[in-house]
Amino acid sequence: MKPSSPRQILAGCYQFRIHPGQVKKNLRQVETAVSWFADQGCRLLVLPEMWSCGFFYDDLPAMAKETPLVLEALQRCCCRHDLILVGSLPELAGDAVFNTAYVLDADGELAGAYRKIHLFSVTREHQHFGRGTQPLVCSTQVGRLGIMTCYDLRFPELARRLALDGAEVLCLGALWPMTRVDHWSLLLRARALENQVFVLGCNGCGSEGKTIYGGRSALVSPRGIVLAESDDHESRLLATLDMADWSEFRRQLPCYEDRSPGVYQLL
Repeated sequence: MKPSSPRQILAGCYQFRIHPGQVKKNLRQVETAVSWFADQGCRLLVLPEMWSCGFFYDDLPAMAKETPLVLEALQRCCCRHDLILVGSLPELAGDAVFNTAYVLDADGELAGAYRKIHLFSVTREHQHFGRGTQPLVCSTQVGRLGIMTCYDLRFPELARRLALDGAEVLCLGALWPMTRVDHWSLLLRARALENQVFVLGCNGCGSEGKTIYGGRSALVSPRGIVLAESDDHESRLLATLDMADWSEFRRQLPCYEDRSPGVYQLL
């Protein structure tokens, strides 16, 4: 059984430039960052989408074959630093590659794995990745985490499903472009406020081919307040998640008790 959730959690986002196809280099960056975050007292850390290699479509299956070794290294890292880590990596399953967000608990155990459900057809993600079908809320040493990835943010139905399944914090890694980064910032706040949950959104920065990523990673409270936010450069964000305030806000504004699910059950 997992320990009870602490009342205050120091959480973080590591926003960095991913080097396309360079798994070992990206892993070294993350290992160094995990050590730094742990030294600050961070217990929960979110990484960008596909952080080990980016959208390296030239040889995505080869990148995915390295994921098991990446996970082993991260499991040792989490255990050593007593830190929960969330980040998406390419997962090879048969002939398909999935964009899979892994949740590693502070004891190094795999708490859950979420295959991205909403694939961004504009950039033909559906031609390169298999589509996930199962939402994920998993128990960790800091509480129940709901997992989303990038384009999922545009689908309020998924966020609400995770909240109804008991998520206290939504963790979301992304590679969201600069051209629509204002949408990203607005939607992070919207998903937090409408579901009365914390939202940790970690975006990438820098460029990959012709795409410039927008950064603006943020940690948002259930009240829709931005607790910490980055610019478009490499950033190490930290903020305290006050679970007592989360409970009090839900008591003050009992939205879940006032729902009328029969009206919108067709959704």
